[in-house]
This record gives sequence, C-alpha cells and structure tokens, in this order.
Amino acid sequence: MKFFIDSARIEEVRQAVAMGVCDGVTTNPTLVAQTGRPHDEVIRDLLAVVPGPVSLEAVSEDADGLFEEARALSARNPEKVVVKIPMTPAGLVAVRRCVEAGIRTNVTLVFSATQALLAAKAGATYVSPFIGRLDDVSSDGMALIEEILTIYDQYDFDTEVIVASVRHPMHVLRAAMLGADVATIPFGVVLKLFEHPLTDAGIRKFLEDHRRIPQGAPGSGGGSRGLV
Repeated sequence: MKFFIDSARIEEVRQAVAMGVCDGVTTNPTLVAQTGRPHDEVIRDLLAVVPGPVSLEAVSEDADGLFEEARALSARNPEKVVVKIPMTPAGLVAVRRCVEAGIRTNVTLVFSATQALLAAKAGATYVSPFIGRLDDVSSDGMALIEEILTIYDQYDFDTEVIVASVRHPMHVLRAAMLGADVATIPFGVVLKLFEHPLTDAGIRKFLEDHRRIPQGAPGSGGGSRGLV
C-alpha cells in the first residue's frame, strides 16, 4: 500500500520523505490555507520535494471551469500533478475531458460505492472515499472501502482507491488489510504509527544497560585493565 501525506506543510512532507514513507501528497484548499503561504509557493515546493503524485484541487463549479483549472495545474508538472475533482455531474464531465487530454484525476468527496463506480466508469485515475467523515456520522467508513474494492476487482477497473480522511492508525491498518491501493495520511497519524509502549520500554532498558557497561580505552578489552 502506498502512503500519501495529506498535508501542504513542506516541513512535514520533507520529514516524511526522509523517513521513506511518502509516495505522494494530497492537498486541498483548507490545508493550503493553514500554511499561511501563497498557493503558488506551496505548489512549487511540494513538486520539488515529493517523489510521486501531488494532488491539487480544482474549485470551479462547472465542467468548463474545472477542465481549464485542470489544464493549468497539470501544466505545472504533467508527470506529478493529479487534479482533484469533486464527485458531481459537472465533475465527471471534466474527468472525461481530462482523460482525453492525458491529465490524471482524483475524484474526491466520495461517500458511497455507487459514486466510486461512477468515477471509475468516467476513467478517474484515483478515487478518494472519505472514511473519517463517514465515521463521524455513525457510518462504517472502512466497510465502504471493502465495497469499492470488491466492485473494482469484479470489473477490473484501473482506478486506484485512496483511503482518505484518515483519523487514526486503525484506519491505516484496516486499509492495508483490505488491500487498498493508497492511504493518504496526516503527518500526525504517520508519527502515531511508530508508537508502541513495548518499543519505548525496550529503548529505555537498552539505554540504561548501555550506561552500566564499563568503558575501557579503545582496544583495551573493556574494564580497567587497559588503563594506565
């Protein structure tokens, strides 16, 4: 399963790249606004640092506007940019036009398996079901992922499933167990994946024992026998 970092903060993305856990990045207007930086600067920095796809959001409400935005965004770096387009009738018209123009797309704000089916039929590169938001309204977000994967496997669609709106490590675990293509994860949740009390206890124990080891001169064999 690929890890995308759901962030527009370049310092978080750099850390994730350094740890080898960043296969791509997803952004949206909210994440970009949280940086307090100009949109163009954020895009420039992400494209320079991220080794894989960078999803950038189109915000028009009609098909023509979405497609024109998609063309402009893709022109920044056709090999990396993926254009996020909303799950609406106008959005899918824009997706079809993007497919014909060779522009990769990520259909976003997906909350049902039938919406995901429509996105795949339109030729979307990725589809992003928002599982955390479903959990927030007492639905089972991961059950939706299972439904989508079953449909896509049944008909051999090429569209990849991005598990989005990830809130905690169990979302990541279940996504991996179900065989999702991608999970897009906030950097704070990535850090939680490292955490385990037995790991922390083991490190403390090793450090305590290391401090008790007699420190002799290099090559002396340890202890005090090599000291002058």
